[in-house]
Amino acid sequence: MEAHDFSIVAAVLALTAAMGLLAVRLRQPLIVAFIGVGILVGPTGTGWVESQGTVDLLARLGISVLLFLVGLRLDLHLVRTTGTVALATGLGQVLFTSVIGCLIALGLGMDTVPALYVAVALTFSSTIIIVKLLSDQRELDQLHGRIAVGYLIVQDIVVVLVMIALTAFGQRAGANMALDIVLVLVKGLGLLAGIGLLTRYVLPSLLHHVARSQELLVLFGVAYAVSVAALSEWLGFSSEVGAFLAGVSLASLPYRDALGARLVSLRDFLLLFFFLALGARLEFSDAGSQLAEALVLSAFVLVGKPLIVIVVMAVMRYPVRVGFLTGLTAAQISEFSLILAALGYSLGHITAATVSLITVVGLFTIGGSTYLVLNSHRLYRLLERVLARFDRSRLRRTDPTAAAGDVDVILYGLGRFGGPLADRLGEAGHRVLAVDFDPHRVRRNDRYGVTAVYGSAEDVHFLEALPLARARCVISTISLPETNRALLHGLRHHQYRGVVALTAHTRRTATQLRAEGADLVIEPFGSAASVVTESLEDLLRG
Repeated sequence: MEAHDFSIVAAVLALTAAMGLLAVRLRQPLIVAFIGVGILVGPTGTGWVESQGTVDLLARLGISVLLFLVGLRLDLHLVRTTGTVALATGLGQVLFTSVIGCLIALGLGMDTVPALYVAVALTFSSTIIIVKLLSDQRELDQLHGRIAVGYLIVQDIVVVLVMIALTAFGQRAGANMALDIVLVLVKGLGLLAGIGLLTRYVLPSLLHHVARSQELLVLFGVAYAVSVAALSEWLGFSSEVGAFLAGVSLASLPYRDALGARLVSLRDFLLLFFFLALGARLEFSDAGSQLAEALVLSAFVLVGKPLIVIVVMAVMRYPVRVGFLTGLTAAQISEFSLILAALGYSLGHITAATVSLITVVGLFTIGGSTYLVLNSHRLYRLLERVLARFDRSRLRRTDPTAAAGDVDVILYGLGRFGGPLADRLGEAGHRVLAVDFDPHRVRRNDRYGVTAVYGSAEDVHFLEALPLARARCVISTISLPETNRALLHGLRHHQYRGVVALTAHTRRTATQLRAEGADLVIEPFGSAASVVTESLEDLLRG
């Protein structure tokens, strides 16, 4: 953008709104529409948006705000509990994808260096796109969402290290490469130490004064995120790393929820420009002659990468459903892949044709993976029987009968609703056997009167190991209708005679579960609204 920035931004926004409305009417993901508009207004189309312009600046602000919010809502306890699987999944996926991708690229007739660049570019997945999709579907706090964010962060760290190493190699650092690595480590430790000192001694008291004005709180949040991002970039790291660390530094403060809630709308608006800029950066020189190669590589990314994640998590004995939902988040290449290709081109390692190939693969996989993630649960139901052969989670299970002894209640789910319910039942003197497919929740359980075992509500065979004959009630606090139906049908198959209580978040689902034979349908939101209404009426009468 040059002369009339304001008019061009207005035209781009109007065009984006129109395309977004068309996408909604056609039930298509908005992300694909935004990327399409970016291609239309970029150098390939009208040329309104340039690679270094106003839209690109707004896009970088959007990325900073997004990762700041991710860090702001990061529970360090969750990071510790999912650290092992996130590290194994992230590194395992990078290793196997790069090896297989290199073999595929060599099989397509590429030279060794371009094949290596293509293979490495295929390994990385987009943290920004996946976090946005999981956030829109409210799945960031679920087990597969936490693992996905964890291994995406591992991948981001790997790609930063790769780009630093490539830059040092491209500049022919020679004997100074070891010194460069030491300098990077020193800078990284210095950045972490500085943020740690701010978190301990400066930010708590500073936020206490800033939070007196909500407008100032929002301004401070954006300024702090962008400032740390800029400092991180100046030190040789990516701005994304800095913005993420800025959010983490405020995650333990009591103002994080208020700050996060006020920044969500700004995040969504600025991220629009990220997708526009991403579409504008796509180059299609030599794309026609490389279409067959792009389709082969895209198929590997869309199918092979999720399969690698499923296998890695199956080896770690996670439920295949969790592995499948986590694996689908890897089914695209990252914006870092495009940056890596541009870096290789600037260093003279690869040609423009290789950059164009990676770009086309990026377009295919980003668009395709969006559909996969948005329809992940439906796809799992279609592929459940095929995926069952990967399931090794039964090897992790303990014997519920031996662990629990006599039980009064079998409770599925120890999440936000199931955990407090288990506490109340245990405190009331009921003997509770809790079943959860999150091994970390099972391991951390220390509730009075509650024994926790590893298992899944969708595993009909697991019911055979449960003490159904001694339990007076089976409760599911899981809100997924398909899971509750599977559990209800499994209990019928085993001729369970006790009370079956299922959870529903909507009236329609509650009506369906009652019609299918549930003795009690728990509606947490409806019950909470009734209790609050009664309390408010008492206060108003008073």
